[in-house]
Amino acid sequence: MCTTVSEVMTTDPIAVTPGTGYKQIAALMATRRISAVPVVDGAGAPIGVVSEADLLARLRGTRHTLLAGHHARDESRKAKALLAKDLMTAPVVTIEAGASLAAAAIRLAKEDVRRLFVVEDAKLVGVVSRRDLLSTFRRPDEDIRDEIENDILAGALRVTPGQASVTVADGVVTLLGRLDNRGAVERAGALAGEVAGVVDVRNRLDFVWDDDVIRPASLGI
Repeated sequence: MCTTVSEVMTTDPIAVTPGTGYKQIAALMATRRISAVPVVDGAGAPIGVVSEADLLARLRGTRHTLLAGHHARDESRKAKALLAKDLMTAPVVTIEAGASLAAAAIRLAKEDVRRLFVVEDAKLVGVVSRRDLLSTFRRPDEDIRDEIENDILAGALRVTPGQASVTVADGVVTLLGRLDNRGAVERAGALAGEVAGVVDVRNRLDFVWDDDVIRPASLGI
């Protein structure tokens, strides 16, 4: 039910090897209309990324100073680089294919990057961008409602037909009805929130008995 990175990522991403040349990388980016390209080793694992900014270091020029800091030395190296291994920024920011969209969004924000390179068994399998994550919110309300009714209420929670109803308007889910216990109510709300395209969940479900409360009588008091 929870949408994963593998479901929204771009598969078969364009990649280069450490020995790929400057002009070939520049031409590849222009032809494919991409702003960055991952660098992979012989096993297919991403080891770095070359971006437009990395290529433009050549136009910004080198800095000749013995007191240059790390950034200046890095800039100077890239300005003179001819191969991907010298142009690339490392380490590359990756995420597992099975990770949730929430995890991807958090990592994008934390690393302050536009894209994450997706790996499975340490090998590059895709790339996911901010735009890819936002694409889930274009999902029709009807599809969201059907998934919650069929996969969550009827499937995961085994709710009897008529016990609960689901309405969805502009991605906002409203749950109404009465379930057997508090645990089922809380789980229904949590699972609904993980469905792709859901903006918010208004959980107005009631319950018959509170399974979270341990009463004194049950302890022999």
